[in-house]
Amino acid sequence: MANLYEINDDILSCVDMETGEVIDEDKLQQLQMKFDEKVEGIACWIKNLLSDAAAIKAEKDNLAEREKACKNKAESLKRYLQSALGGEKFKTAKVSISYRKSESVEIADGAKIPDEYLKYLEPEVKKTDLKKAIKSGETFEGVSLVEKQNIQIK
Repeated sequence: MANLYEINDDILSCVDMETGEVIDEDKLQQLQMKFDEKVEGIACWIKNLLSDAAAIKAEKDNLAEREKACKNKAESLKRYLQSALGGEKFKTAKVSISYRKSESVEIADGAKIPDEYLKYLEPEVKKTDLKKAIKSGETFEGVSLVEKQNIQIK
């Protein structure tokens, strides 16, 4: 595994490599190394993992863009072939083109659809707006503003 930082093997042996969970907290506490070394080693490992996650996300986004481009090209070429063939079948040793019928519902702008045919999404809480309201003095049953300490590693 290529690391930006060298992670002490003793620290690594206390952690489940699949989930990242500390599996032997007692062993980690008993390691005969300076506290600062333990903290630095774990913090560097966190930076490594976050760097890996960012690289994976960037590659995933790139692949999603490429996938979309390929699908769009294929759809454009299908429309061309359909127009060129005019509904006629085509067959060679490498390819066979045929057609099948399908039905789809098209809804014009302004169409009146009865409620029984509508699908509603679950409501989503606007937490940012709710936070502003609480800070301005409003109260809501079962809702509170909780202050947290979020660790920052740079």
